Amino acid sequence: MILDLIKQLTLFLAVGVEASAAFVIGFAAIEATLKAFKLFFFRRNVPEEAKEELRLRLGRWLAVALEFELAADILRTAVAPTWDEIGKLAAIVVLRTVLNFFLQKEIEKSAENKSNVRK
Repeated sequence: MILDLIKQLTLFLAVGVEASAAFVIGFAAIEATLKAFKLFFFRRNVPEEAKEELRLRLGRWLAVALEFELAADILRTAVAPTWDEIGKLAAIVVLRTVLNFFLQKEIEKSAENKSNVRK
């Protein structure tokens, strides 16, 4: 009975973490959209740096959301792992890690380019 309660609580928590990821993605998309409209419709000459900063800011928020999604998947799998669920989790972890890795590389490259331009 206690074990069932813990399982239900963990699944409920996973849904909450997944909802948090959805909010992060939603708010990031709204922020990026509003800033893009501002850049494209209210400024005549939009510098490339402004576009790049907008893209990277959205990318950083998406990376945060990916971490939330991964946490939700881990919570779900921790409740009653079957080999099938563990395999799916492993595939999800690999895909999200690869996405995060390349996103981080892009962020670092942009930061490096920005610091080189300022010098």
